[in-house]
Amino acid sequence: MSDFIKQIADHIATKSAYCNKEMLTTAEAAAYMGVSKSYIYKLTMGKRIPFYKPLGKKCYFKRQELENWLLNNRVATNDEMSQRAQSYCMMKGGDK
Repeated sequence: MSDFIKQIADHIATKSAYCNKEMLTTAEAAAYMGVSKSYIYKLTMGKRIPFYKPLGKKCYFKRQELENWLLNNRVATNDEMSQRAQSYCMMKGGDK
């Protein structure tokens, strides 16, 4: 097995292991989300991501809350934005 295929297999195994855990450490949360640990620290310091500190030192994250947070700020497609603009213009045109 090539190194590349082994890396992909390891990555998939790691991701699936995180999918079965309810609580994740900072390193696990970073790997699960595909970001660096330093970015996770930045998010926690700014209180922009939900996390827990049961002993006041180490951060833990609920996997489901991370998923909800990741899905929080959906970006509309160009078609959706065009439909919204068209609906808005039709509403404003009817007000006159």
